[in-house]
Amino acid sequence: MKLEGKVALVTGGGGAMGGAQCRLFAQEGAAVCVTDLFLDKAQAVADDIESAGGKAIAVRLEVQSAAEWAEAVARTEAELGPISILCNNAGANFRVSFDDQTEEQYRLIVESMLLGSFLGIKAAVPSMRKAGGGVIMNLGSLSSIRPGAGSPGYAVGKTGLVGLTRSAAASYAKENIRCVLVSPGHVDTPFIRANNPYSPNDASTSIDNPENYERRLRGTPLGRLQTAEDIAKTVLFVVSDDAEMITGSMITVDGGAAL
Repeated sequence: MKLEGKVALVTGGGGAMGGAQCRLFAQEGAAVCVTDLFLDKAQAVADDIESAGGKAIAVRLEVQSAAEWAEAVARTEAELGPISILCNNAGANFRVSFDDQTEEQYRLIVESMLLGSFLGIKAAVPSMRKAGGGVIMNLGSLSSIRPGAGSPGYAVGKTGLVGLTRSAAASYAKENIRCVLVSPGHVDTPFIRANNPYSPNDASTSIDNPENYERRLRGTPLGRLQTAEDIAKTVLFVVSDDAEMITGSMITVDGGAAL
């Protein structure tokens, strides 16, 4: 029970990686506020946690809205208690070339990642002060390490999280608040498999296409794509007292893909 007595707020909690974090946190004793832009997805994860004997609530959250962040934090405090863990998973991507990426696409990608995480930190830190400290996890990617051609918004968003993480870590360390960036590699989730409004895929991008799957697999030296549960285990370490001297750092969970 590494998180017994803790309260976690997780964005993108209705998705694969966010949902895996929520379920694992609850198994380890945390009460969890599952947030997502799509309330039905968040509610499904919260129901799973409650059915397994854990404690969770579901809240709709548009991470680009400071007002919705304030409401989510207030409801979490009212129903679960002060927040001690914040996981910023929410993001988007449009896998098109630099030439083809529109201003609208660019803004959605960058603002869901960078603005959303910034607003989340601003909203959660006062609650963490009430809790006596806390941990913020920002979700990076391989693009945080080596952004390539294509989807400039994604490259900017994920590399920008390096700076945001370090800034938050330096700003709040004396208040016992840590901030860590976890950067996954090729994770087999609907984000790169399904066709979603926030992450469109077709045969040219989806890993449902065997050629795309094999390309990502060949780029992973340890021989398999990561799972949402792989990432959740690392995030659990980050937000637990086992990592109490880690802040401002990036932990890469990529099967060696960044080598």
